[in-house]
Amino acid sequence: MQQQNMNMNMNMQNQGMMQQPPAVVSTKDSMYLTDMLSWNLLAVKKAHFYAQHCQDQELKAAFENCGQMHQHHYEQILTHLNPQSQSFNGLQ
Repeated sequence: MQQQNMNMNMNMQNQGMMQQPPAVVSTKDSMYLTDMLSWNLLAVKKAHFYAQHCQDQELKAAFENCGQMHQHHYEQILTHLNPQSQSFNGLQ
C-alpha cells in the first residue's frame, strides 16, 4: 500500500500542474463548464426562493448568503470564460 502511494505521488509530480489553460476547450470540458454554470444558477434560484419563503430570519440570512456565494461563483466562471469582457468592464 505504501509503495502504491509513493508511485502515485511520483506520477503526480511528473505530470505537474498546468500553468495556463489550453488554447482550445474540448467538447467534454465545454459540457462540464455548462453544467457548472447551470448548477450554480439553479442554486442561486433555489436559495432565493427559500429565502423569500422563510419565516426564521437566521435561516433567511443563511439562504441569502448561500445564494450570493453561488452567484459569485457563476460570475467568476463567466469571467474566466470571457477574459475580454473583464478588461472592457474595467474601462467603464
